[in-house]
Amino acid sequence: MDLFQLETFLAVARDKSFSRAAVRLHRTQSAVSQTISKLEDSLGEKLFDRSSRDGTLTDAGQLLVTYAEELLNVREEAREALKEMRRLNHGKLSLAANEFTSRYLLPVLHRFHRTYPLIRIEVRRGLAREIPSAVLNHEVELGVLSFRPEGDELTSLLLYRDELALIVYPRHPLAKVRNVSIRDLGAESFIAHTVVSPYRERVIQAFKKRRTVLHMSIELPTIEDIKQFVRMENGVALVPLIAVQDELRRGDLIHVPVRELCFERKLRVVHRRGATLTHAGHAFLQTCRAMAQEPQARYMLRTEN
Repeated sequence: MDLFQLETFLAVARDKSFSRAAVRLHRTQSAVSQTISKLEDSLGEKLFDRSSRDGTLTDAGQLLVTYAEELLNVREEAREALKEMRRLNHGKLSLAANEFTSRYLLPVLHRFHRTYPLIRIEVRRGLAREIPSAVLNHEVELGVLSFRPEGDELTSLLLYRDELALIVYPRHPLAKVRNVSIRDLGAESFIAHTVVSPYRERVIQAFKKRRTVLHMSIELPTIEDIKQFVRMENGVALVPLIAVQDELRRGDLIHVPVRELCFERKLRVVHRRGATLTHAGHAFLQTCRAMAQEPQARYMLRTEN
């Protein structure tokens, strides 16, 4: 039993005639009769009283009408739902990001939500190292990372250009210095992040190369904690520049450029290689692409080589 057979069955039942149903369906009467016969064979029941000329339904036929109508209505509902999804009036955007990386997404999600207000947005919080697996296991469609994942199972797209920034409190002696070197930082107490990252290792190696001691006397679990501790005049810190934009504008913190620590920090969005993105996922990437075309944009969208 298939939907085509049920559609033919309902046409005969409603028109009370094989011939009139054939005209409605643009088929021959013989083809309609064969379709009904196959449906009856598959069900093991006669659906029409062949002794009647007006297409009278048997008891089995009368019972089937209700179910056939329900099934065909479900088909139409499914078609309409898919149309709504294509028009982005329905659907879900699912992403995974760690607590801090979500900050990079807010401007994109803001524009996406304004453009597609009926799409449900779900950003799942997770540890950065677990995000590639979440994408590969179909738990989320897209993942946002500050590092390039290993292997070739994921497609990696560069999303945002950021940099590490040395921040100090306003009364710090370096606050009024336009540019310093690593050697000027040997006496400073650095407030570090407890999460080990490739950028942390690059900083450590940069200090070693210049034979300067890196004092990481305090380690805190979040960027917000680190910023607050610097504001409380407990030391200095290296953080992503995007994390301190508001504080820099207010003058709560000062960004001091360090010549040897000009490390670009790249954000990536990843998805399963070869996967067909949902309409919502595709629209999200299009939103990123539109933001990348704005003047002086730090957003971008290009495949990572």
